[in-house]
Amino acid sequence: MSTLDIIVFDMDGVLVEVSESYRETICRTVEHFTGHGITRELIQDYKNQGGWNNDWSLSQKICADMGVAVEYQTVVDYFNGIFFGENNDGLILREQWFAAPGLLERIAEKHDFAIFTGRLRDEASITLRRFAGGLRFDPLIGADDVENAKPAPDGLNKIAAMHPGRKLWYIGDTVDDARSGRAAGVPFIGIAARNNSRYDELVALLNQEGAVAILDDINQLETVLGI
Repeated sequence: MSTLDIIVFDMDGVLVEVSESYRETICRTVEHFTGHGITRELIQDYKNQGGWNNDWSLSQKICADMGVAVEYQTVVDYFNGIFFGENNDGLILREQWFAAPGLLERIAEKHDFAIFTGRLRDEASITLRRFAGGLRFDPLIGADDVENAKPAPDGLNKIAAMHPGRKLWYIGDTVDDARSGRAAGVPFIGIAARNNSRYDELVALLNQEGAVAILDDINQLETVLGI
């Protein structure tokens, strides 16, 4: 049985740049139903409130706050049409991998990996196959694998139960990620991109939630881990 620590990654904003995929899809979905454009700053404001890890729910909420009520499944269907496209040509293809070549492979020599993401597991698998087919994440826990979504700790608790006695670290970029880590008793490492227009606010919030470190991006992880 391995005694290596397990690094649990969130995906969006941690392993994957999603400003032109998920965030852009939120913008287009809200504009479609309300007739009004929104800014990325507004999306971040909602994320910083906590409780808006689900981008379908967030899109519906923003529409409602703009005075337009839309059925949840209607939002989901329109959102997914943009994100995946009609012929697998959607905005998911705009995603970019944050980790520099060789980074995660080096870290994997001394740590095991897992994922707890707000994506559905199949959505997460699409991106992982595209960018990190040679890496092992055991397990991959998606939103459809837990009864309660983040900020609930269900995913981290599930990973801990699968690897008894192993120390976990959780890496995420939102208040919900930090709260999930704290609820599970798992040390949390925050990611706050310097180009985030709400950078100072996000850093303060992650610190408030007990982050043991806050990085500009995943490429600083080796320094924190002492590798």
